[in-house]
Amino acid sequence: MEAASIGTADASHDHGDHHGPPVAHHSSTVEAQTLGMLLFIVSEIMVFGGFFTAYFFIRVVNGNPWPAEGEELPQIIAGFNTAVLLSSSVTMHWALEAAKHGNRRGMKLGMLATLLLGSTFLTVQINEYVHLGFAPYDSAQASIFYGLTGLHGAHVFIGLTLLLFATIRVFKGHFTPDEHQGIEVPGIYWHFVDVMWVIVYLSVYIL
Repeated sequence: MEAASIGTADASHDHGDHHGPPVAHHSSTVEAQTLGMLLFIVSEIMVFGGFFTAYFFIRVVNGNPWPAEGEELPQIIAGFNTAVLLSSSVTMHWALEAAKHGNRRGMKLGMLATLLLGSTFLTVQINEYVHLGFAPYDSAQASIFYGLTGLHGAHVFIGLTLLLFATIRVFKGHFTPDEHQGIEVPGIYWHFVDVMWVIVYLSVYIL
């Protein structure tokens, strides 16, 4: 009886024996790529925070006029550009939903539309700089204006680069309903860029 018990215990031990390193414990449902992007966005928010601190210091603490005297901001053009960028968030979401449902045509159209709208936003912003009539060195207000909008424009360019790579992969047939992080992660960054622009637009052009 004792020998049988020992044999059963040994068999149980052998069955549960694990060789090699322990299996990683996933304490979160967030994928590593998504978490990495979210942490990167947090760091970018801090960068924007530094520029907004200078902006509010000029307007609130010093009480300087915004924009500086003799300078004028194109609110209508900026409003049009805001609508363009917000529309690109809709098409980006459309592309992601198409990927989740295996709709390859929807993925292609959604990504191409997002690229087109994002490129339009950047083109309009560059054209705005050309016709503004003041330079970054003309005043402290001008420096902050170009700093904030230029920083955002750089993020739009980075986002478009990420979306371009994702679009190329879409046309190569890389994504499926189960594997679509290559669209989702750049999409998170793109939505961040859109939200940040709304804050910039309301603060700089409207308030």
